[in-house]
Amino acid sequence: MTALSKAAEFCRELDRRHIAYELQIVRDEALMMSVPVPGERWEIEFFDDGQIELERFVSQGVAEAPSALAELLAWFDE
Repeated sequence: MTALSKAAEFCRELDRRHIAYELQIVRDEALMMSVPVPGERWEIEFFDDGQIELERFVSQGVAEAPSALAELLAWFDE
């Protein structure tokens, strides 16, 4: 089964279950699917060679002050 067919099959299953997702290409050789779930975000990458990588980002439940927005922008200062 090709990477594209694996990704398409997984998209169909998410659609069937009414689970929201977003598709992106962040690497030339892979299609990335981002799936938000309560308190988490999953990133699943389907590679040309059939490999699948999954990363799970879990919220620590800590609310930041609005002043933290400046910290975010500082990461991208020129």
